[in-house]
Amino acid sequence: MLYSKKKSSMELNATPNTHHRLIAIAVAGACATLMAPAFAQDATQAAPALAQAAAGPSAQEAAGSVADPTAPATVVVKGIRASMQSTLNLKRNSDGIVDGIVADDIGKFPDTNLAESLQRISGVSIDRNRGEGSQVTVRGVGPDLNMVLLNGRQMPTSNLGDLAGRAFDFSNLASEAVSQIQVYKSSRADTPPGGIGATLNIMTARPLDLGNMASIGGKVVYDTSNDNLPQEDAAKRSYTPEVSGIYSTTWGDGKFGVSISASYQERNLGVNQAQITNGWKGPYTATQTGVTGVIPLPGAPGSENITNRPDGSDVYSVPQNISYFMRGSQRQRTNGQLTFQFRPNKDLTTTLDYTYSLNKVQTKYHELSAWFNHGPSVSSWTDGPVASPIFYQENVTNQDISMNGGDFATKSENKSIGFNTQWRATPDLRLTFDAHHSTAVSQKDSPFGSNNDLATVSFSRGNTRVNFENEMPVLSIEGADFNRAPMQVSGSWFQEGYQRMEIDQAQAGGRLKLWDTSELNFGLQLTNVKNRSAFQQVQSDSWGGATSPADYPQSMFRPDSLSQYFDKLGGHDNPALFQQIHLFDFAAMRQRVSDATGKPALYLPSLANPDYDRRTTEKSRALYFQLNTEWDTAMPMHTGIGVRYEKTDVLSTALSQTVSGVNWVAQNELPFVFSGKDFTSLTGKYHHFLPSLDWDMNVRDDFKVRASYGWTIGRPRYDQIQGGTNISPTGNINYGTGTRGNPALEPVKSKNLDLSAEWYYSPQSTVSLGLFHKSLSNYAGQSVNMETSPNVTTPVGGAYWNAALASGCINTDTTCIRNYIFRNFNGQAGVVRGAPNALGNETGTISGIPGNPAVQYQITSFVNEKSANVKGAEVNWQHMFGTSGFGVQANYTYVKSNLAFNNAGAGNQFALVGLSDSANVIGIFENDKWSIRAAYNWRDEFLSAVTDQAGSNPQYVEPYGQVDLSIGYNLTKNLTLQFEGINLNDETQRVHGRTKDMVLTVTQGGPRYMLGARYKF
Repeated sequence: MLYSKKKSSMELNATPNTHHRLIAIAVAGACATLMAPAFAQDATQAAPALAQAAAGPSAQEAAGSVADPTAPATVVVKGIRASMQSTLNLKRNSDGIVDGIVADDIGKFPDTNLAESLQRISGVSIDRNRGEGSQVTVRGVGPDLNMVLLNGRQMPTSNLGDLAGRAFDFSNLASEAVSQIQVYKSSRADTPPGGIGATLNIMTARPLDLGNMASIGGKVVYDTSNDNLPQEDAAKRSYTPEVSGIYSTTWGDGKFGVSISASYQERNLGVNQAQITNGWKGPYTATQTGVTGVIPLPGAPGSENITNRPDGSDVYSVPQNISYFMRGSQRQRTNGQLTFQFRPNKDLTTTLDYTYSLNKVQTKYHELSAWFNHGPSVSSWTDGPVASPIFYQENVTNQDISMNGGDFATKSENKSIGFNTQWRATPDLRLTFDAHHSTAVSQKDSPFGSNNDLATVSFSRGNTRVNFENEMPVLSIEGADFNRAPMQVSGSWFQEGYQRMEIDQAQAGGRLKLWDTSELNFGLQLTNVKNRSAFQQVQSDSWGGATSPADYPQSMFRPDSLSQYFDKLGGHDNPALFQQIHLFDFAAMRQRVSDATGKPALYLPSLANPDYDRRTTEKSRALYFQLNTEWDTAMPMHTGIGVRYEKTDVLSTALSQTVSGVNWVAQNELPFVFSGKDFTSLTGKYHHFLPSLDWDMNVRDDFKVRASYGWTIGRPRYDQIQGGTNISPTGNINYGTGTRGNPALEPVKSKNLDLSAEWYYSPQSTVSLGLFHKSLSNYAGQSVNMETSPNVTTPVGGAYWNAALASGCINTDTTCIRNYIFRNFNGQAGVVRGAPNALGNETGTISGIPGNPAVQYQITSFVNEKSANVKGAEVNWQHMFGTSGFGVQANYTYVKSNLAFNNAGAGNQFALVGLSDSANVIGIFENDKWSIRAAYNWRDEFLSAVTDQAGSNPQYVEPYGQVDLSIGYNLTKNLTLQFEGINLNDETQRVHGRTKDMVLTVTQGGPRYMLGARYKF
């Protein structure tokens, strides 16, 4: 009901103001609909396309109102300034809190990678993979809880790096065909759930908007990181091509249109890492004993070798291993889109489109590593309360120096076909229908699998020390002698991962004009999501040597020095750094060990017998309503009141394995024996009412304030809702591990409040301040419990083990224990002795037998038990300095949560990952000839994970800042030359654990340069 009084400065009028609504429609419609055809007709007078032909009711409302096809064209500037102005119009005329990025021109998005462009928006941070943006975090909410749409449609995703995740991988999409990205930070009734951080809508151009036009471009890419790799891992060339083009035409008096866009990109790159690959064991208390990894107590044997030992309430951790990776990748990315449109009259438009992407990556790497068995040691420590080793040394003889290699390939393929109809049934009623079928598949693209590791070793490692005083950890090894102990193959593993997601979605909706200034939006959405992920690892546990060193001629190895590949990292020039590394051709070495062992099945993966196979179906039905009203007040206001009802049924089926035994095959590795697998199905369901409220007011024509409140949900990860229990193939000395899903798990729910003030003091300039608060509940907590399998036993702690301890072995010296058992109990139940390895240590298998202790498993499951608050502020400034051509964009985002990881605490912890402040500064210059953009992006330290390979330990990504540069020169009216530089400051990245001294990874890549041209016909 509308209230009325006589009009005064603080009173409501009985009738909302039609005039203001028409102005809003005209501005939004001109920017969103008419820029593109105007540009195609006269490139000197119109802005680049603001894609508006969205594929569903959610995307249509990008500007808050449906564009009026009779609205007059708006003449604006072009290039960067047009993009800036269009972005401001999107923000200004939208309902709720919306940001975005608009292409500078057809085929010219600000960055070659969509995620790199998104990080320029306040509140948006990115995760990098292979030196390139891949996933986004928005306002401290991680990638799994951000929804990505393509032209208003929910897109499937697949990622072999995270088979259980929902996060969209932006590295699969090229930017050339994208005209706009809309980032909805406040909730909306008409968007699919999942965007607790934000809903990101990627828009592509449509032929009836583009008109008759064509553009083609090409680039040469030079990635310097490929130059800093061993010859076995590097691509043959560091220069690679990129080509792209877009063609659009209309006929039949503009009633028919077709457009096609395509791009092909190659990139050869390298990533070198020094890391504690398997994490930090601990934390241990200063007085803890009897656990592998603890250091001697004061007064105990060996305590004299410890400097500044942790004491009192201190906790400490020790490294599990250290390694140096040199990894080369070659990527080929193909994108394409074909679109047909038919508009028989101004009231009806139909669209049929097909989108395709293929991302292929081949990877080769080599690694030098040393593994710590936590025997006698020498160490020096920092002060508490969380103590870290300044250096850590283990006193050993004739241990393995491991030099591993890998060679694998993956491919990710995305397909989407969709149909859309927009019909203006009456002057007051607009109806839409949209349906699409989309798939995303990631799988191996090599007979060697989707990941692998083949270890070669020399058993000549003496005392081994790691110094943590430099940027990267520095490994020192005494006694290495590759003549006395030649290189040979030891253990290996080959993995094959597979993920497929399929989405069938239909959306029907409409807009009904109730009064001159009120409009009811309504719709129905039906979404079926099917996800399958499967994985298998074939492992050879011959870590003491697969066969004889004589089987591997030393000519198969090429000696090299290590430090040259880490020349950007502090510590690479430390004289104590162990330099010797032996490299090899992976394919030849794999074939050699396969022939020598006579067990070829150990050296190729296969999904015929997967370790796990998860299959999940989610059927969602949604109904929404939203009432939008313009109010004629002294300060014109707009309100949008909406509600969405969402109901989801979950069917989760998983392949469960039955454990029948355990074999002790190496010092700290106990593979399980499985005696069968079967699928187990579990079900779950949930439903939610999700209200939303948007309010904005024009305090002045150039000053707007907003408030938004709404509820959103984000669905659980797929491993959290899997059916059945999965046991990991290999356990350690203490226990095995496994996971059990919970299909009845509720989504994360967020109650969101947003406030903002925006001053648009010129067409391309603004200052804004936004405040936000998210109250999150139903986070899935990890419920970790120790369980036993009464019918399966382990030799650890059994009669043979205890006899070895009685003979003088200590429980942390598993080499001594294994030697004793093999030499004294060979041939007895459960003991099968093999040939001694090159060090004289016994090899073979020790199995659990009746009377031994029951196997224990650390089973992780999930329950809705966690809640958190996230709050923050976003400050934006965008300014063009008159007609000088100079401009600046700057923003800063502050994010804080009530939950942080307690670095001094042990055990499982719940903390929000991805929370960090961030900032951007972008300098701009543009005139008729030149177009220059220099950008600096900075992200503060953030918690990226609450576990590492050793257990419940945090991972902190340290602050990262990157400088990028883009220069365009208009050689003629139609021909533009382009130069781009990425990571010009050659920034490196470092990740640490509970303290900065507990380094996890230190990564160096290198700058990337692109030189190219684009021609418009």
